[in-house]
Amino acid sequence: MKKEKAAKAAESQTARKTLAEMSLLDDFLFGSVVTYPEIGERFVKSILKIIFGREFKRLSVTAQKVFYGADTSLHGTRLDVYMEPEIENNAEERAVVYDIEPDQKNKPADIKALPRRTRFYHGKIAARSLNSGAGYDDLKNVVIIMIMPYDPFGQNRMVYTIKNKCMELPEMEYEDGASTLFLYTKGTEGIPNTAVEHLLHYMENTTYENAVNEELREIHRMVETVKKDPEVGGMRIQILEENYELKREVTRQADKITEQADEITKQSDEIAKQSDEIAKQSDEIEKLKDEIKRLREVLYQRKSIEKG
Repeated sequence: MKKEKAAKAAESQTARKTLAEMSLLDDFLFGSVVTYPEIGERFVKSILKIIFGREFKRLSVTAQKVFYGADTSLHGTRLDVYMEPEIENNAEERAVVYDIEPDQKNKPADIKALPRRTRFYHGKIAARSLNSGAGYDDLKNVVIIMIMPYDPFGQNRMVYTIKNKCMELPEMEYEDGASTLFLYTKGTEGIPNTAVEHLLHYMENTTYENAVNEELREIHRMVETVKKDPEVGGMRIQILEENYELKREVTRQADKITEQADEITKQSDEIAKQSDEIAKQSDEIEKLKDEIKRLREVLYQRKSIEKG
């Protein structure tokens, strides 16, 4: 019991320390800033303004939006930040859904899966953004923005913009409303401008020293407000405690399965021993049968001699 309390205390201390040291590439901090009252929308507008170089006036932000599969057997996904401008019905501008996802999953298998993973995101967002009975022309544009501290394609580019095109005529216009931006924080090729470069560097290393212009300093003030909020710290601790309990439960289940496996192994060994014993007895029985057969043959021969 004392060990468990000590482990929980260590987890809590780690949570407080980690929140202070987190960068905006961490899912928890990024999501916390986005959902923070009176800060989240301004924060997202600032990020999008720097990336695209224009103002975003109408914006509705939802963090950690879950899109489940059509049924429980199908894959679902959680989009870290889902942003949809509120466009009036009579506006000429087409509504666009923006999904921003900081991503630090740099294992080879995760990197290899990135194209199909973003394809899946596009499909789920598109399916949910078209109302029943609406025409395909009403389908909203979808822009997925992945921000990562590793190079997803090994070309050392800061920006990889992915769109569908005709392979035979790559210059032919083909606009299906879907695009994906992979932003590599350390990329040195194809840097669009210093503002984006500074933003990505700041997101990976979220300190005041890296907030090198007024826009980033304003963002940093928002981030510091969220980091210092005890409720956010408490939420982080709660998540870690829940993870700790989950790990304990997984460990208990694993131990239980191991015990069952050991018992099955013992039973299998016992059955194997019994099988060996049965095999030996079967061999003995066969030998006895052969001996009885031999004795019968001898007895038959003696009777034949006596009659003769």
